[in-house]
Amino acid sequence: MERSLPRALVWFRRDLRADDHAALYHALRAAREVWCVFIFDREILDTLPRRDRRVEFIRDSVDELSRTLGELGEARGRLGVRLIVRHGHARSELPELASTLGVQAVYANHDDEPAALARDVQVRDALAAVGIAWHSSKDHVVFERSELLTGTGKPYSVFTPYKNAWLKKVEPFFLKAYPIESHADSLAAPPKAVATAVPTLAELGFEPSNLPTLKIPTGSSGAQALFADFLQRIDAYEETRNFPAVKGPSYLSVALRFGTVSIRQLARAASEGIAAGSRGAEVWLSELIWRDFYHQILHHHPKVVGASFKPDYDRIEWEQGPEADALFAAWCEGRTGYPLVDAAMMQINQTGYMHNRLRMVVASFLVKDLGID
Repeated sequence: MERSLPRALVWFRRDLRADDHAALYHALRAAREVWCVFIFDREILDTLPRRDRRVEFIRDSVDELSRTLGELGEARGRLGVRLIVRHGHARSELPELASTLGVQAVYANHDDEPAALARDVQVRDALAAVGIAWHSSKDHVVFERSELLTGTGKPYSVFTPYKNAWLKKVEPFFLKAYPIESHADSLAAPPKAVATAVPTLAELGFEPSNLPTLKIPTGSSGAQALFADFLQRIDAYEETRNFPAVKGPSYLSVALRFGTVSIRQLARAASEGIAAGSRGAEVWLSELIWRDFYHQILHHHPKVVGASFKPDYDRIEWEQGPEADALFAAWCEGRTGYPLVDAAMMQINQTGYMHNRLRMVVASFLVKDLGID
């Protein structure tokens, strides 16, 4: 296979794995030397509390990703491969690194959150100013943006019709994994002057959380362990997911959020389960389709980040003042006096995780019973 580019850079963001990775695959096929980078973006990190499980999860997952890239390179005779790691403002760090490495193109996966889109426009323009191409790919969902539209060419606003269209369109091609290993001979060791050490939490300005004591494994290996465990329980998912005290869910939400597992792998396994007659797999696939649905809502209606999807609901007069503030604090701290609500809030405060059915309960209680926005 002839590779047209001398050098390329892959920017990892919310896709912290080296397997079935769209941007990495396209870069490896296009360039003879490929470097990979993750940036601890201060624009995000500086706004967070100094003890944050998410940062610790990302830091540990980045550490594993760097080792995995090294193993992929070594298996193809490319020694010294590591993830380049930066801590700064991504808008400036990424173009600066791309220029330093002398790459012809930067590859990344789509991120449809409004702030990320604005950042990516700035990065793309900065790269273009110095003659470096920007390539981005779908990776985080099965169907994105305008891939599924109604018969009149508009985005879906109701889930069931969207789900029916999703199921009608999906076929093995859309769930096929990107083969990384067979193209990993393009991975290159970073120049000695370029930093590859993963910062400690302290170096990032954060304190350790209780993440190590929780059953929330990090990295791609952690996601695969969770998935393997869930596959043994998936047939009972339809029933067990409804009971917070039962080990029913997949617990893969964090892995999906930060991309330590591929959505294609999960949807493919669910489809195989359905073909084998598993009702649990069918219901679980529907939950994955909900995730795609909300991503396309975000793409077509970015206002939902700070406003209601239906404008009429923006006219609701919410409770205000000291009493509302006190009720909100009680809700946050699990002191409402409603046992199920309080148990749910204590769960998320102690573990960073809340069962799906409990999320529905506490959200409804906050807005419909307490009247708080």
